[in-house]
Amino acid sequence: MKKTLIVAAVSAVAATSALAQSSVTVYGRVNVTAESQKNISVVGSQKVLQNNASRLGFRGTEDLGGGLKAEFLLEHRFNVDTGTAATPFWAGDSYVGLSGGFGSVKLGRLTSAAYYATADYISYHNHDTGTSEDKLYTYLGQNANSIAYTTPSIGGLTAELSISAGEGVSTNKVTGLALNYNVGALGLGFGYEKNSGDKDSQFAIRANYEMGPVLLGGYFQRSDDKGAGAQGKRDAYRVSAMYTMGASEFHANYGSADDWSRVRNSDASQFTLGYNYNLSKRTKVYGFYTTVDNGAVSYFGFANRKATSIAAGVRHNF
Repeated sequence: MKKTLIVAAVSAVAATSALAQSSVTVYGRVNVTAESQKNISVVGSQKVLQNNASRLGFRGTEDLGGGLKAEFLLEHRFNVDTGTAATPFWAGDSYVGLSGGFGSVKLGRLTSAAYYATADYISYHNHDTGTSEDKLYTYLGQNANSIAYTTPSIGGLTAELSISAGEGVSTNKVTGLALNYNVGALGLGFGYEKNSGDKDSQFAIRANYEMGPVLLGGYFQRSDDKGAGAQGKRDAYRVSAMYTMGASEFHANYGSADDWSRVRNSDASQFTLGYNYNLSKRTKVYGFYTTVDNGAVSYFGFANRKATSIAAGVRHNF
């Protein structure tokens, strides 16, 4: 009887120790706006409720000892305005990996580190989502079936190298490199991607600087489209500013893209003004005005038209 009690006690301690070394966090964002849109999803004007990349995620880690950790992330995207699920179901990142003093290795569906190092930093007002998202940045479009290695921080510098398995589809073979350097008020970024299947490529550089209540940022991108359509080369840039006053944030950004070298009248520009009011660390009410001027190649699907939206909404993180 005593032996049984001892074994049970030891097992309970071991189980408690194991539980203490692992954790799972549930997180998410619910973000929706009421908008008056013109020439965005249809020709003409309409009033809509717009979902802005709402999500539900599960993040977990396990301490394996010796500084080594196992980690996973599963992020589901859904449409809060209709209650429908995005496709695929785990439309955000979904991966498993290991991390330690060597950095980290991840395997799964991974959002482009080149994007995170550049354009993501410059769309402050609504996390680069919804109708006011950056319409000019060139995405190569592949983040599934990826393996990525991220270095530890060395004097504020980190690097990430990723490669995706084609799995029989030549246009899915994307290799990426991202660099981030952060020291004090200055942040710098570089991103590069190339698709070894259709030879499309892009690179971008980014800088942002914080001066008290003022945050300034910008990026420059060069794209080379050699695949289907072969539009040629194009340069694009975006500059942005945020001014914080108490719970209020005032935002402005402007982006411009040149003609594709093989497509006449394909230039475009975008301008956004936004205001956020922080009700708490997790909840904001906000509004914005955004407009895109299109050339012959429209970013909203309608050639030679201007698309605009005036929006007011609520964003809650949990």
